[in-house]
Amino acid sequence: MHHPPVEKLVTERFRSLNASDCPPEIYSWLVEPSSMTARLSAHCQKLEVAVLREGFITYQDFTPDERHAWGEGDNQRRFWLREVQLVAEGEPWLVGRTVIPETTLQGPEAALMALGNRPLGHHLFQSTSLSRDYLTAGTVCGLWARRSMLRLSQKPLLLTEIFLPASPLYSLSAKGPSLCNP
Repeated sequence: MHHPPVEKLVTERFRSLNASDCPPEIYSWLVEPSSMTARLSAHCQKLEVAVLREGFITYQDFTPDERHAWGEGDNQRRFWLREVQLVAEGEPWLVGRTVIPETTLQGPEAALMALGNRPLGHHLFQSTSLSRDYLTAGTVCGLWARRSMLRLSQKPLLLTEIFLPASPLYSLSAKGPSLCNP
């Protein structure tokens, strides 16, 4: 199935949704409080992480939504960016974009820069110091998405997850995804 290039997806506007904006079975996925990696893994034999991009960026590299989430006070700091696809049986199911302030990467949290092909969710949800400031259901480019501000040991990281058309989430809806043009 055709879907917009990842570069377009991760830079498009995130549109927030309420529970009444989509079917309850879809909304339950979008507000899943635990690991999305674990939830997706339950629907396939093997879920793999394909790293698309990793490295330090600055505030100028943020999407407009990320600028809003972090605020203007962060424009002089560096951030670790991790963009991945979760792939099941050769089909990309989810695109994830994580933005982590360099100050978060001190102490044990430095391991976030060395995840490689290991899922972020496995690392985060094993930690007893994980908390969530917010979890917002939404859409990006006509695809279901969600955004979370998480904290490890009170240190923030922003995670945006976009569900691709092959994801089991779309089999729950008769409508399916509403794709945008690349």
